Amino acid sequence: MYLTPSAFATQSLARAFARDEVAPLAREADETGIFPIHLVQRMGELGFLAGTISPEYGGSGMDYLSYTLISEELGWADSSVRGFLAVHGSLVSLCINDWGMEAQKQRYLPRLATGDLIGCYCLTEPNAGSDAANMETTATLDGDEYILNGEKIWITNGGIADLAIVFATMERDRKHKGICAFLVETDTPGFHRAKMPGKELGHRAADHAHVKLEFLRVPTSSMIGSPDEGFKIAMSALDHGRLGVAAGAVGVAQACLDASVDFVRTRRAFGSRIGDFQMIQATIADMATEIEAARLLVYKAAAMKEAGLPTTRETSMAKLYATEIAVKAASEAVLLHGGRGYSNEYPVERHYRDIKGLQIYEGTSHIQRIVIARDIIGKG
Repeated sequence: MYLTPSAFATQSLARAFARDEVAPLAREADETGIFPIHLVQRMGELGFLAGTISPEYGGSGMDYLSYTLISEELGWADSSVRGFLAVHGSLVSLCINDWGMEAQKQRYLPRLATGDLIGCYCLTEPNAGSDAANMETTATLDGDEYILNGEKIWITNGGIADLAIVFATMERDRKHKGICAFLVETDTPGFHRAKMPGKELGHRAADHAHVKLEFLRVPTSSMIGSPDEGFKIAMSALDHGRLGVAAGAVGVAQACLDASVDFVRTRRAFGSRIGDFQMIQATIADMATEIEAARLLVYKAAAMKEAGLPTTRETSMAKLYATEIAVKAASEAVLLHGGRGYSNEYPVERHYRDIKGLQIYEGTSHIQRIVIARDIIGKG
């Protein structure tokens, strides 16, 4: 797909940042489980944190394809850093940009754009993951305040965030129609957070928190949208985030292909480089073809979003296909590397672990198939 000069410039800037500043830190960050926090303000300086948001609110005003290219390049280098951007930039900043009141935009967006504030998105619960309409966190009106009670899990950036978008229900029996959304500053009394227990399969440098809300009070002015729009807000934000996930998956797949090509060009067996064997060539050809198809699905969804068209189906198709082929590419890359691919000496081992998470969060592959099918078939 032809890139405009501005999109190409953004891609070049993001590629240089990802390869020169992010990739060299990825292995150590994965081993220590410590997110390279200094990269946040660096991304702010480069205009990545609020890419599509208007300069009026501190953003770069870039088009959606350019913003998507940033996620692709970061995915190539480190899925944990790419995941940070998906949450901070897409789920939080774009959600406030789309649904916030003017005072909320003025208060938060400029500081989110620079990285002075870090955002997190509190939707998933122990008993309400894909079934968000069944959430148990409650919001009870008390005068000119709401009291929030509940817990959220697997909250990316949750331990380092200054601002959270929290989803809660005012009427559980109304399911999705009872859900509302709030902007909550994380130093508010009653906002408690702890690191998720256990060790993650992948995205080990990402900050994943268990958040508890205990009689947390927020003013009514902290609500985003109207009281019955919370579910709609959540789903629209996930459309933004899913596009970034899809682009990141393309980046992971491309990294696996690049590493595999380098390896098969130099690794020799039976008197020849293994890249000369037809079975290896077939694997490389399939990887390259599938990655290009996924990339075009992602770019199409971004172009449609830029045109103001509905993109739920196209975004879900892009996330489904890109994550599925990236899982395949990572598996093939480890196999092509042989014993070397089984060690974190080579990045394909980390990509193999990281990519599984992209199949799960912001809607599993199963959920994407349901979204796509329902959009095609229609409601009965």
